[in-house]
Amino acid sequence: MFTNTESVAHIALLYALVIATGVYLGKIKIAGISLGVTFVLFAGIVAGHFGFTAPTPILTFIQDFGLILFVFMIGLQVGPGFFESFGTAGIKLNGLATVMILLNISVMFGCYFIFFDTNDKTTLPMMVGTLYGAVTNTPGLGAANEALSSVFGSGAPQIASAYACAYPLGVLGIIGAIILIRIVCKVKFEEEEKALTEQEGAKATQKPHHMHLEVSNKYLEGKTLLQVHNFLNRDFVVSRILHEGHVSIPNRDTVFHMGDQMYIVCAEADYEAIVAFIGPVIEVDWAQQDQPLVSKRILVTNPKINGKSFGDMHFSSVYGVNVTRVTRHGMDIFASPSLPLQVGDRIMVVGPEDAVERVANKMGNSIKRLDAPNIATIFVGIFLGIIFGSLPFIPGMPLMKLGIAGGPLIIAILIGRYGYKIKLVTYTTTSANMMLREIGLVLFLASVGIKAGANFFETVMEGDGMLYVLTGFLITVIPILIIGPIARLKFKFNYFTIAGMISGSYTDPPALAYSNSICSKEAPAVGYSTVYPLSMFLRILTAQLIVLFFCG
Repeated sequence: MFTNTESVAHIALLYALVIATGVYLGKIKIAGISLGVTFVLFAGIVAGHFGFTAPTPILTFIQDFGLILFVFMIGLQVGPGFFESFGTAGIKLNGLATVMILLNISVMFGCYFIFFDTNDKTTLPMMVGTLYGAVTNTPGLGAANEALSSVFGSGAPQIASAYACAYPLGVLGIIGAIILIRIVCKVKFEEEEKALTEQEGAKATQKPHHMHLEVSNKYLEGKTLLQVHNFLNRDFVVSRILHEGHVSIPNRDTVFHMGDQMYIVCAEADYEAIVAFIGPVIEVDWAQQDQPLVSKRILVTNPKINGKSFGDMHFSSVYGVNVTRVTRHGMDIFASPSLPLQVGDRIMVVGPEDAVERVANKMGNSIKRLDAPNIATIFVGIFLGIIFGSLPFIPGMPLMKLGIAGGPLIIAILIGRYGYKIKLVTYTTTSANMMLREIGLVLFLASVGIKAGANFFETVMEGDGMLYVLTGFLITVIPILIIGPIARLKFKFNYFTIAGMISGSYTDPPALAYSNSICSKEAPAVGYSTVYPLSMFLRILTAQLIVLFFCG
């Protein structure tokens, strides 16, 4: 239809057909498992094989731009929780994930020396492609591709062929190894679920606890709220107090009296100490009040509020209201004075109706503001990421750089976590983030597939394709079968947490979907999200290091 392969119509038709076909085929499930959007790669390979292609410079540009967009949006999403993931259990999980990543690389090199001709300079790069297919990590493939281009130039090996060979069995191998760990460690789902039920569902230092207390400690008679707070040395918020039949909004100077009844919100870890010091838990009828009080969730949309802590806002003294908790990314967090506010937070405000409205106006409370994406922040971050990625991180070695995959990823993580300090509003809705991320991913996969398609079937049928499948399977399962039992038997992690940790280490959504399907709790998702940021970073970084140190 379009004989001019350089025309905009031809290129748009090519990408539309490849991406649409791949996405629809990726929805097909076999035994409850699908390859998802990665099927776009295979659709691109088929198109390239039959000569439906575009000029290489155009394919390369779209491939690189898609990769930049994809990794940047990942970094922006994981940034807020990246550094917080290194708690006590988080350090252990991330340590296990790091060892698993190093084992993947070690098994790859072992297979390379055992099964392949080490004198062929293209063999090791193809094994790198096999590695990233085996661990189902597309950004790592992109980082390796970019590093290979800097080493080999226009003659860089098309490692997407090896990636495509290893990927399908990689998905199955991860899930199969998780199942095998259950058998080896004699895990019973019922016992694991029971153990999770007995544990706290969230961090005790962050999860808010609500209670009504009556002052029964004679020591507190005549003491102010600030004095009680300082003596206990624990954060809590008294959102309302009932004294002699009248309800009011307390502030730091409010005086406690015996028999006062109050509504308190604190961190779950602190509630027992607060009850022991103030008085018993009771039931209170808040209808007895001499001024109308309301509780309202207010949406933070004013960019000027971004980064200010609850202590900085002086809600009680300035506005005459109290803020008891904040909802962020679907999770309730206790509103401690040191917690910084972020655009997109929802805060629970209690106070007189007119005062609450003043706070709402100050916070913004406009959903329409959040509907408009912060495009400037995204492209400022991409700009900084590309510059950062182009700088050698070892002086005198110009090839040792993070490139267009690692640079934007690191900058996005930093902006996602600390952007508010330099007045960058990093909030994007989950749907907006996913949309931009998926667009970048499908553009990258389609481009890589189309470029690799010309030689793919020759590689599989006549070359080492079946060997890539075999070695990829070994790269997938051996590290899991080593680390999984260690995590269970030595570190005593819950099986569902281990399943999530493995899925996150391999950055594999199908494995996470399987793990979630066998557990009614959030343990798999917690394990996944704890190790995912560091794992993604290490997958991208090690891809470039392997190429630059060993493939030159």
